[in-house]
Amino acid sequence: MPIDFHFDNTYARELDGFYVQWQGDSAPDAKIVKFNHDLAFELGLDADALNSSDGAAIFAGTIAPTGASPLAQAYAGHQFGGFSPQLGDGRAILLGEIIAKNGTRQDLHLKGSGRTPFSRGGDGKAVLGPVLREYMMGEAMHALNIPTTRALAAVTTGEDILREGYQPGAVLARIASSHLRVGTFQFFAARQENEKLRQLADYAIHRHYPDMANANNPYIALLQSVCAAQAELVAKWMLVGFVHGVMNTDNMTISGETIDYGPCAFIDQYAIDAVYSSIDANGRYAYGNQPKMAKWNLARLAESLLPLIDQNTDRAIEIATVEINKFDETYARHWVNGMRAKIGLSSAHGDDEDLINQLFTSIENQRVDFTQLFRALANATSGNNNDVFALVPNSEGFRAWVSRWQERLTQETINPEERVAAMNAVNPLYIPRNHLVEGALTAAVNDGDMNPFDDLLAVLKHPFTPQSNAETYAKPAPTDFGPYKTFCGT
Repeated sequence: MPIDFHFDNTYARELDGFYVQWQGDSAPDAKIVKFNHDLAFELGLDADALNSSDGAAIFAGTIAPTGASPLAQAYAGHQFGGFSPQLGDGRAILLGEIIAKNGTRQDLHLKGSGRTPFSRGGDGKAVLGPVLREYMMGEAMHALNIPTTRALAAVTTGEDILREGYQPGAVLARIASSHLRVGTFQFFAARQENEKLRQLADYAIHRHYPDMANANNPYIALLQSVCAAQAELVAKWMLVGFVHGVMNTDNMTISGETIDYGPCAFIDQYAIDAVYSSIDANGRYAYGNQPKMAKWNLARLAESLLPLIDQNTDRAIEIATVEINKFDETYARHWVNGMRAKIGLSSAHGDDEDLINQLFTSIENQRVDFTQLFRALANATSGNNNDVFALVPNSEGFRAWVSRWQERLTQETINPEERVAAMNAVNPLYIPRNHLVEGALTAAVNDGDMNPFDDLLAVLKHPFTPQSNAETYAKPAPTDFGPYKTFCGT
C-alpha cells in the first residue's frame, strides 16, 4: 500500500518561478538510523509504514511518494555580512506539504539529497554526524518550548562522502511550518521582480499570519509579525544559552522557527562573547550579538519589502525604519519577562531589569556554569545559598547580588513551594551539553553505536524534570574537554 503523507503542495502550485522541480539522488543502500515516532504521530502519519525500507528510500530522496512535488527552492542571503544574490537549496529538496492532524501545514524537506541547480560546485550531500546533530538539537529545542524545525528521520545512504576523510552519507528528513526565509524575499527584491515579491508576501501572509491580510497595509503588518516572532525566538535562545552560530539571512525563517543547526552549541560557562563556530572568526554571531544580528537581518527583510510598503521610497524607508526600531523594545520585553521567571519573580517592578543586568555583570569572567546557576537559584530562594555560592565562589559582586535578589523576593506574594516549582519549570536541568553531544555523535559515526545518542536524546526530551540515573547529563564538561568548536559539516 502506498504511504500517504496527505500532501497539499501550495508552494509548488501557487509560486511558479520560485523553484526548480527536482528529484533527489538515488541512494544505493538507504537505511533509517533514527525515526521520530512522536513527530510522526503528531503529523498523523503511519509510523510503521514509514519506519521501513520504503520509508528509507523516500527519506533519502530516491523515491518521490504519491502526491509529492519535489522541488529546490530559490533564495538569496547575506552570509556573514556579504550578499549572495543566488543561494537556494543546493543540497536539499522540498518533498511536499503535509496537513497534520491538527490542521497545520508542515513542509517535508530532505537535506543532503544530492546536487541541484543551486549547488554552486558542492556535492549536495550530507554526512551522518551533522545530520544527527540537527536531529538532536531540534528535539532538544522543542522540549525546551522553543519554536524549531524538527527531524522526522535520519537515514544513511550507503555512500561514503569526503569531508576531512570519508564519512557515512546521510539525509535529514526535516519538518518545518515552511522554509520561507528572509533570503527568499531578498532573491526577488535583488532582481526587482516586484510582482513576484508581492506574490511571495501574499503567500507568506496567508500561510503564517492570515489575520494580517485585512490590515490597512498587509505588508507592513507582515514585517511587524516577523519582527515580533523573531524577537521572541531570539529571547528564548538567550534565556537557555543557545548559540545558533550562523545567523545568515537565509537561516532566518519568516515563521519564527529555529532552522539549520550547523555550528550551534549551548554555552557551558557564561560568556557574553561565546563563539563555537569554526568559521565565525570575528564573533559576528557570538552569544551576546544574537539580538543585534537578528535586528540586522530583519532590516534586510524590511529593505526587500520597501516596494510593497509604499510606492514612495522615502516614505517606505521611514515606515520600515520605525518598525525595525521597535525590535529592541520587543526583544527586551520578552527577555526581561523570561529572566523574571528564571529568577523566581512573578510580578514586575521598575528596577527588575537593573537587578537582572547586575546578575550578569557579577558572573562575567567567573567561569560560571550557566544552566546549573539558574537551577541552583531555586534552592537559594529559601536562603540556602551554599549551592549558588559554590558555583560562584570568588565574587563579592555576586554575593551582593544574591542579597539584593533575596530582598526583592520578599516583595512577592507567591507561595515558596510554588515559586520553586515555577523556577524549575523554566530552568532546564538537562541541555545538550557539548561534550555529551560530541560523544554521542562520535560513537554513532565511528562505531555505529547509536546507544549514547538514544540515551542522551531520551533525557533531553524531559529537560526540566529530574530523571533517575541521569546525574551525568546535568554535569559540566570535564576539565580536559578543552575549547569547543563546531563545523557546518554537511
